Amino acid sequence: MQITDILAQMGGLQSMARELGISESQVAKGAEALAPAILGGFKKQAQAQPTGLEGLGGLLGQLGGGGLLDEVLSPQPTNVNLGNDVLGQIFGSKDVSRAVAQNASAKSGLDPSILKKMLPMLAMLVTGFMAKQGGGGGAHASAGGGLGDLLGGLMGGGASRSAAPAAGASGGLGSLLDLDGDGNALDDILGMAGKLMR
Repeated sequence: MQITDILAQMGGLQSMARELGISESQVAKGAEALAPAILGGFKKQAQAQPTGLEGLGGLLGQLGGGGLLDEVLSPQPTNVNLGNDVLGQIFGSKDVSRAVAQNASAKSGLDPSILKKMLPMLAMLVTGFMAKQGGGGGAHASAGGGLGDLLGGLMGGGASRSAAPAAGASGGLGSLLDLDGDGNALDDILGMAGKLMR
């Protein structure tokens, strides 16, 4: 199942549409274009953690865990600073966030300014969802495997279960997320970000 379908079932897309003042179908389009970069950013984080996906579970908890999901779903205005913290962690710079929005605009046909507002909210939804599904804070080895399956499944494929055993971020999950086979998925998702930052 696609991350956008999951978020729609939880009410995340409706919440973003209400807050941004755009239609749910526009939010769904934007989310489809933005989600691969967010998930790719988390995959990169998992590779950077000394303990792989187990470390990623801890990171999700530090970023706010399942509470981030609840923050976006609540009827009050979302505190997007929390989402910007997530983006800072997974992308490293505002330039990459801008490039992600530009890239998503080209794919979805939506205005980049709308996508820039949507990006932190979507990052919060994805982080909160992964934290709730993957055990949130103190992830053990088993939760690490669960996160590997979860990340792989969200990136688009039932292959994740058999392809991502405890190898986690390397091996099955890595190859699932890495489009051109060079060991880095984020560069595939953000082809234009590299050009902007050179």
